[in-house]
Amino acid sequence: MLSNMKKILFLTGTRADFGKLKSLISKVEHHPDFEAHIFVTGMHLIAKYGMTANEVEKTGFKSIYKYINQNGHDSMDVVLSKTVLGLSDYVKELQPDMIVVHGDRVEAMAGAIVGSLNNILVSHIEGGEVSGTIDELIRHSVSKMSHIHFVSNEQAKLRLIQLGELDSSIFKIGSPDLDIMQSKDLPTLQEVKERYGIDFDEYSVFMYHPVTTELKNLASNIREAVSGLIESNRNYIIIYPNNDHGSEIIINEFDRLKGEPRFKIFPSIRFECFLTILKNTKIMIGNSSAGIREVPFYGKPTINLGSRQNNRSSAESITNIREDATLIVETINAIIDKSYTPFKEFGDGKSDTLFMNVIESTGTWNINKQKSFMDIK
Repeated sequence: MLSNMKKILFLTGTRADFGKLKSLISKVEHHPDFEAHIFVTGMHLIAKYGMTANEVEKTGFKSIYKYINQNGHDSMDVVLSKTVLGLSDYVKELQPDMIVVHGDRVEAMAGAIVGSLNNILVSHIEGGEVSGTIDELIRHSVSKMSHIHFVSNEQAKLRLIQLGELDSSIFKIGSPDLDIMQSKDLPTLQEVKERYGIDFDEYSVFMYHPVTTELKNLASNIREAVSGLIESNRNYIIIYPNNDHGSEIIINEFDRLKGEPRFKIFPSIRFECFLTILKNTKIMIGNSSAGIREVPFYGKPTINLGSRQNNRSSAESITNIREDATLIVETINAIIDKSYTPFKEFGDGKSDTLFMNVIESTGTWNINKQKSFMDIK
């Protein structure tokens, strides 16, 4: 047992990172030695993307603070500065012992900045990974400002060591969303269909996000992708992109699908319902990390479009192609009925237990807030 109650602040800016943090927050919330607090910001508080702050509140967690950090015209640097300002004020009031951030968004960077510059332990979930966009730059920057690293696999750990992080500060726990993916409490497919008005017997899922370093190609890329979906003559569940610069171009392209009965388009879907949809999809198409992590775990095929997830996974169920309508249709027809052995590259669904083992240790709370660089010998 720890000598005194510890306050742990979780920062969430998107529906995706909250899904990954949810099982960890729940474990902390119900532990006698810890208080869980949640700082809700980012696209959670944008109506166009489903106002997913409401879903956070429905979880019933005791301490939730909502902060609007952007408007529709803010660039990433402005969003970062606004988040730092709001989070800094909140942290001064709360006085947390640890800030937990996830992944590669500017909100995570804000959390790492505020924590590290105020002598608060920063824990980073899913650092040490690679992708082909500005996300990678942000992710590695967050890692360098973090004191504790909870990684998905050995490869991620080795990359952090290359960045000069101490081996003793890195803990392999897997990807926390897999904890929920294996839950027996996920809603049934019929329940999800009734909730969202989905009347397809069979469907595939499409999710496509902006690649912020390749915006000049975005309009033509999403046009080709949507054309491929139309020409395939199949049913699709489409979920809006994240709110990165360029998302409007993608959303506007979806106007081509209005009135088409084969397409159901949603700003957001509750995480547990989303997992049930993925578990029963024919194919995942697009450039979302869900196609790299969650879908292979369920043994389903992924068509990964473009460069956003470059070098992220080696699962045999993932087919990497460019955004070309004809090629998309050909690939869909080639793999639509394939199934694969579930691929557990990012853990086996016990992240919450492994996370708690680390933070329950007295040694974790004695980690030096003055970071040192570990040279590779």
